[in-house]
Amino acid sequence: MTYVVIDNCIACKYTDCVEVCPVDCFYEGENTLVIHPDECIDCGVCEPECPADAIRPDTEPNMETWVEFNRKYAELWPVITQKKDPMPGYEERDGETGKLEKYFSENPGTGDQ
Repeated sequence: MTYVVIDNCIACKYTDCVEVCPVDCFYEGENTLVIHPDECIDCGVCEPECPADAIRPDTEPNMETWVEFNRKYAELWPVITQKKDPMPGYEERDGETGKLEKYFSENPGTGDQ
């Protein structure tokens, strides 16, 4: 089992989860985070830290696509281990549906810079 970030994170990008991860397996895109599924140790400490309910175990139904999505971008984006402010407008976007199609950017974030 591994944990993955789903589209609830897009355009919100709370980073409460990255500080509690014991193996630093979160990676930062311009407007979302991902978890490297091969680095995650399945401890689950990140899941309750996410205010957007964007972290899920891969054992939930239909998570295969999200596992591959997380793997792809974790290999392209910089690691993030320190909490940052959420994105501007996150209050309005939290809970919105269809965020992958509306807002997702493939651009990397800045990581821990």
